[in-house]
Amino acid sequence: MRYVSTRGHAPSRDFAGVLLTGLAEDGGLFMPETWPHFSAADWRAMRGLSYADLAARVMTPFVGESIPFATLTSICRESYAGFGHPAVAPLVQLESHLFAQELFHGPTLAFKDLAMQVLGRLFDHVLAERDTRVTIVGATSGDTGSAAIEACANRERIDIVILHPHGRTSEVQRRQMTTVLAPNVGNVAIEGTFDDCQDLVKALFADAGFRTEMALSAVNSINWARIAAQIPYYVAAALALGAPDREVAFSVPTGNFGNILAAWAARRMGLPIARLVVGSNRNDILTRFFEKNDMSMTPVEPTLSPSMDIQVSSNFERLLFELLDRDPVATAAAMRGFRETGRMTVPDTTWHRVRGVFHAFRLSDPETVAEIRRLYTACGYLADTHSAIGIAAARAHPCAHGVPTVAMATAHPAKFPDAIEQAIGIRPALPARMADLFERPERFTVLPDDLAAVQANVRALVGRNSG
Repeated sequence: MRYVSTRGHAPSRDFAGVLLTGLAEDGGLFMPETWPHFSAADWRAMRGLSYADLAARVMTPFVGESIPFATLTSICRESYAGFGHPAVAPLVQLESHLFAQELFHGPTLAFKDLAMQVLGRLFDHVLAERDTRVTIVGATSGDTGSAAIEACANRERIDIVILHPHGRTSEVQRRQMTTVLAPNVGNVAIEGTFDDCQDLVKALFADAGFRTEMALSAVNSINWARIAAQIPYYVAAALALGAPDREVAFSVPTGNFGNILAAWAARRMGLPIARLVVGSNRNDILTRFFEKNDMSMTPVEPTLSPSMDIQVSSNFERLLFELLDRDPVATAAAMRGFRETGRMTVPDTTWHRVRGVFHAFRLSDPETVAEIRRLYTACGYLADTHSAIGIAAARAHPCAHGVPTVAMATAHPAKFPDAIEQAIGIRPALPARMADLFERPERFTVLPDDLAAVQANVRALVGRNSG
């Protein structure tokens, strides 16, 4: 398997090269040169596999010859051994044709753990083989950072610096990052929004000299390996509900578009997915696009679902690349225009191509609180502020003919205790292993939205660890 950039001016790479490179040198995102395809018999043969073995089987075509299958299987088994539920990503039935898939049973209580625990070990394997080290930089709107830090802390060949928007994550989300005091971990609070953090990370990669000097790599969803490691839980849910002999649909609370892109990738691989529903909060650029072809930026507003407080969804570029028939020139022009004008122009004929698959829905903060309360009253299910939006989106766009819809429950409710208490009058407790989170000392640096300041911070961390 080889990978190409969505913008066409970066060399193609194998999976290991993509893992270590993260963002392509031309600013684009790596995509598989061709899409692997599983037959109905292939899907059926995966029924009954453990989650770890299923993940290895699904990821194998993307990994190619970079890592032996036995090694990949061992990595997946180690990655999921410590999850808090034996099914890893269990399904919970909410209504007759509506299910929640709980993706929050990993070490940091969010869906990012399912990919990040694999990525940490993939990095270890590839870096050891090449006898080298990397500096990982990433931006987080809340959950990616803690999952990345958990996966990379104290690893000998990795330094990691995570940028988060100062004061715009929940306290639990922040403390899960800033209380990890490992010497190879740096936390930076940027005075700005997640989009500002994401732009800084992209600027770090765009500085060719700095990128080489620091051996930069990425673990957020601009790294294709993250997407590849998220595809398996869609496969697991679909197989449990009868695929490939029965269609399924998925509803995903969406910020940076990586999670739902993994579902779309599963569909490209032959999984019978009838519909994908995008759930948004009032930062609804994706919902506006899928509803009426309006991809125009507005200021980011803080909400009760901070992981979705995004206006520039990086992974949308991957879908755009496919919609534009993999034309890198057209993709680069569209992204350049979006950055320059704040508006992306997609031809109506192109836009209509996704309308049969993608649907969209939005909830305000008061509506999100009401949905949490409704769920708890109706079926005793406690959803966090993001998962509630995904469930509401699924109910708003039901499939016909009994096709089940799976809403992705992306975070543990205890990560957003204030909103839960507002909704049902109960403050959810953290799991026992995190009971002392609010007593742990924090360590982070507050910096302005300034590239030079961030570069200096990264250099200082790497210098301390390599000196």
